[in-house]
Amino acid sequence: MLQLVLALSVSVVTAAVYGPIGLRWRRRTLVRREILRRLAALRLEPYHAALLRGEATGTAAAELVLAGSLRIDGEGAVFLTEEGRDPGRTPAHPLPAALLEAVRRHDPEPVSIGWIDRCDEEYTARRSAYGSERESLLPELPRMPDGQENRLLACCGCVGIVLAMFFWTIAGVLLFAERPHGMREWACAAVAALGLVTLAFAEKAARTVRARTACEDPLGDLVRAAPHPAFTALDEQQRLHVRRSMADCYRWRGADRVVVRGDDEDDDEWLDDKVWWEDAYEYRVADEDEPGPGPRQDPKGPSSG
Repeated sequence: MLQLVLALSVSVVTAAVYGPIGLRWRRRTLVRREILRRLAALRLEPYHAALLRGEATGTAAAELVLAGSLRIDGEGAVFLTEEGRDPGRTPAHPLPAALLEAVRRHDPEPVSIGWIDRCDEEYTARRSAYGSERESLLPELPRMPDGQENRLLACCGCVGIVLAMFFWTIAGVLLFAERPHGMREWACAAVAALGLVTLAFAEKAARTVRARTACEDPLGDLVRAAPHPAFTALDEQQRLHVRRSMADCYRWRGADRVVVRGDDEDDDEWLDDKVWWEDAYEYRVADEDEPGPGPRQDPKGPSSG
């Protein structure tokens, strides 16, 4: 009789535990399928994908370098070429056009791509306007259910786990407390034991469901799938120069440049002042040592020795 009660109770508890796991698996699978369906119908513009990756300005610079409108040296300084100064040569896409206009505003002084990307207000405004326009074309993706937004459901889940562990312990003790007699009791004991083993793997089953239906950043995966063709068309040295210019966010080498000074730069400024004062001292001494119209005498007088 005890084995029959254990078999029935373990079966009910196992169904109560694995039922929500199965429902969550189905729900997450449907949501994931819908997300992938919407993304499969999405046609991302290459510059929009670069903007979502945070590489729009560098990609625009790469296109301008390929077109011969910009030249970037080994230090990351950007210069206009003769083609870049031609007002009739303007890229069709708004991002390279905005970047070329920003470089033209600083011409003939060299400038870094990172400085324009961070500090040029007109360029950042045009880039933001393009991003807002393209953002409105993105599909609204359904949110993957994780159960974390409902605190009451999370608390009930914790209480259920505690009760299931308590039941598993009591049922295991009762299962071995009395030896079964007859085929029916042995069959009930086997069913109860199988149910307890299945309950022991419930947490692993829940983790497997989350792992197999995971869809954390599908749009990011799509964006990172392929780089912009303009950037891949550059050779290794050109890509290095573009990256170096993009990393230089604090320097503009113009006459009224904005510079973030560090300790080393303060030391260099102190050295420049020191050299200036030493040069001024030497010039003053040279002026004092120039011979006058009369004989120059030692103010201390002749030596007695």
